[in-house]
Amino acid sequence: MFDLVIKNGKVVTADRVFAASVCVKAGKIAAIVEPGTDVQADKTIDAQGNYVFPGAIDSHAHLNDPGYNWREDYSHGTAAAGVGGFTTIVDMPLQNEPALTDGQIFDNKLAHVSPNAYVDYCFWGGLVDYNLGTLHELDDKGCVAFKSFIGPVSPDYVSLSIGQAKEALEILKSAGARAGFHCEDYSIIKWEEARAKRKEKNDWRDFLDSRPVIAELIATQNIISLAKELDAKVHICHVSHPQVAQVIREAQLDGVDVTAETCGHYLAFSDEDVIKNGSLFKCAPPLREAAAIEGMWEYVNNGTLSCIGSDHSPCELSEKSEEAHGIFGAWGGISGIQNTMQVVFSEGVAKRGYCPTILARSLSEGPAKAFGIYGKKGAIEVGFDADIVILDPKREWEITPESLYYVNQISAFVGLKGVGLPVCTLVRGQVVAEDGKLVGRKGFGEFVKKIK
Repeated sequence: MFDLVIKNGKVVTADRVFAASVCVKAGKIAAIVEPGTDVQADKTIDAQGNYVFPGAIDSHAHLNDPGYNWREDYSHGTAAAGVGGFTTIVDMPLQNEPALTDGQIFDNKLAHVSPNAYVDYCFWGGLVDYNLGTLHELDDKGCVAFKSFIGPVSPDYVSLSIGQAKEALEILKSAGARAGFHCEDYSIIKWEEARAKRKEKNDWRDFLDSRPVIAELIATQNIISLAKELDAKVHICHVSHPQVAQVIREAQLDGVDVTAETCGHYLAFSDEDVIKNGSLFKCAPPLREAAAIEGMWEYVNNGTLSCIGSDHSPCELSEKSEEAHGIFGAWGGISGIQNTMQVVFSEGVAKRGYCPTILARSLSEGPAKAFGIYGKKGAIEVGFDADIVILDPKREWEITPESLYYVNQISAFVGLKGVGLPVCTLVRGQVVAEDGKLVGRKGFGEFVKKIK
């Protein structure tokens, strides 16, 4: 007798789509059986011919808790994640007060957020110039990776020089840990910003020009060179352009242990959206030319970009005010944790004709492998957690502010229309969201450590 069976669905794995029933026992996938097999279970969910995906894993989320929960918190952020099909989130160490840089801060944060999570969660550890001595401590606590910036960052965090990054990678190599980098060259950006500010008035083209592709390319090449020299593990965050993806692909083919992600907004929006709409579309790296979008999809499809994260970076509407803060001072970040899966399906599968397996690879298997939780998370396989998303490929949608579970119901995705929507999200066999509504229990989400 199983606890649950999901029948009449089309199961999507990283390499195929097939009809099957998924059986769940004690929060784990216990069996995958042929359609029509007589299965006894306490509960049955009829997937009605819809796709049955492994739960999505958000490789890059800023939930701002504790410390900045007027922007976002675990209750709202993980609720939004569950409604959108993310069953596990990997939470960033900055926009936390204090930043997650040592074991005591880790313990305090875990105690603070654990009563409020609707879905499962992992922690990125901080990687700054003052915590090289506590990286092993954070790794032992269970951080799945360590986040650094080779470029400008908000005042609550610290950028690293290439020399400091080298020392950090030497330390993390001894722990078998992966370092993630925001790759934009600091000196180029700061110089281009200063040049732009000499003008009497700035526009959004000035912002875009201050963060050129070459800045992202140089920083990525430098990190990859360090990883190759040291035989270290690195992850390139939020890749925005196919030129950068190509450098990563060449390194992967050369045997460098480099994983990489992009984000839903780089696969759906362009620089023209920034120019037309302003600060709601401001992010870093910035949105690129429309032609880059198609190239980015190809690098997702071939596995170079093995993760699609949200880079959920929420704020109050006032922080986006160009009038109050100027173009360079307005908050840079896009809220997307609730909408990434539906946007990726609509843009990739419905619009461009990619096989649905592209979602299983880039939203589930890829992140699970990159962050060391594959085997527990990341696939519909016997023995894995029963993290499952049923997606209706024919369900049309329009994103509205009222539909968002965020603390601040603002997003660049508001107004976007598409087709293909998560209609049921299960975490460890329990339904947490259904038909766009949260039905789970606060505090059900569990902390997930890297598997060693």
